[in-house]
Amino acid sequence: MTVNIRALAAQCTFSVVDQGKSLGEELPKQLLKVSPKDKGLLQELCYGVLRFLPELEHDVRLLMDKPLTGKQRLFHFLILVGIYQFKYTRIPDHATVGETVGAAQYLKNKGLKGLINGVLRNFQRQQSQNPTKQSKPLPDAITYNHPSWFIKKVQVGYPEHWQNILRANQEKPPMWLRVNQQHHTIKDYLLLLEQAEIEIAFVDDYSGAIQLSRAQDVNNLPGFEQGWISIQDGAAQQAALLLDCQNGDNVLDCCAAPGGKTCHILESNSNITMTAIDIEQQRLQRVKENLARLNLSAHIITGDAASPQSWCDKQGYDRILLDAPCSGTGVIRRHPDIKWLRKASDIDKLTKLQQQILENIWLLLKPGGTLLYATCSILPEENNEQIKRFLVKHNDAELVEILATNNSNTSSIGWQILPNENGMDGFYYAKITKK
Repeated sequence: MTVNIRALAAQCTFSVVDQGKSLGEELPKQLLKVSPKDKGLLQELCYGVLRFLPELEHDVRLLMDKPLTGKQRLFHFLILVGIYQFKYTRIPDHATVGETVGAAQYLKNKGLKGLINGVLRNFQRQQSQNPTKQSKPLPDAITYNHPSWFIKKVQVGYPEHWQNILRANQEKPPMWLRVNQQHHTIKDYLLLLEQAEIEIAFVDDYSGAIQLSRAQDVNNLPGFEQGWISIQDGAAQQAALLLDCQNGDNVLDCCAAPGGKTCHILESNSNITMTAIDIEQQRLQRVKENLARLNLSAHIITGDAASPQSWCDKQGYDRILLDAPCSGTGVIRRHPDIKWLRKASDIDKLTKLQQQILENIWLLLKPGGTLLYATCSILPEENNEQIKRFLVKHNDAELVEILATNNSNTSSIGWQILPNENGMDGFYYAKITKK
């Protein structure tokens, strides 16, 4: 039987939402089953359903008397896939209905074909009659397609910007390039992109990060295999510049996987000693692969940043990058499954873990050294509140003001980048020196 893309999308989204598996784990498994020309559609359907889940669930509730449960639950996600196609793709309606109904047979339940066909036809009819009709205002969770607990946190943290943050999370992220300046200057690589007819949307003045107008296959990018460039969001590219390593520095990258920042630091200054640690040995393989492609070297350690005594030989570090485990709420547009996998109760656990790591890693920093605290979160309790608490507790810690040229959100404590600010992911940085 020919592979059915809608069936695979239903299986993938069901695994994420109902079984708590990450999209990063599940989608690659399904992509292995399809031809190269169909990979884009499968990704579109999976990401789309997860981006607009509450809205699509609301549509289904209006169309069905009883929800599909138990063994039929997978087919609920197939209906979500169908409705997403109607609302957010240019796929012809007849193809949407035909392929989505056909997926029921592919998933070995021909008995539900009639029900799925009826629901989709009904939605199609309603859309054509009055697609924008809405009798009363919908709850924020449906309007903005985020869980209620998260919306409340964003409202508290950003009372004037919360709607813009939630809307930014729903946008498709751009592709950013990091130029390895050991091979080319930014200016020279921009010329190579122009010769390859790859259009540029924006170049960040501070870091030199390049945002493309359209995503590209890495094989189309000049010199990717030779290590001339890497794929890395513009916000993450600020880390190496802020850490500002000097010749001869002993540098520690905590929670380093997958190694983008490790490599960028080494590209920025190869005359340093780099140690990269991460608690997950499997993820450190990605660090090794990235280092090998870029012809860089670092000392790799599998270790828990919260318990450095288990792996550290008590040597001091001149520079430490602590890319702390966090909620990931700044990168929802890249990973929409975060909205449904993360729980409100996780935030307290994460802030306690961050505090523990920060306390223990601080002991490894030499007097006069610099620690750069980073998260891909937008929640104040993980970011400026975390650093404020640390500074109050440690008399030997001094905050360094971050003077990035594009830093429009500089507060008294650290630099909070909001999602889609200058096209970047949501990110936080605080730079601290030890007196």
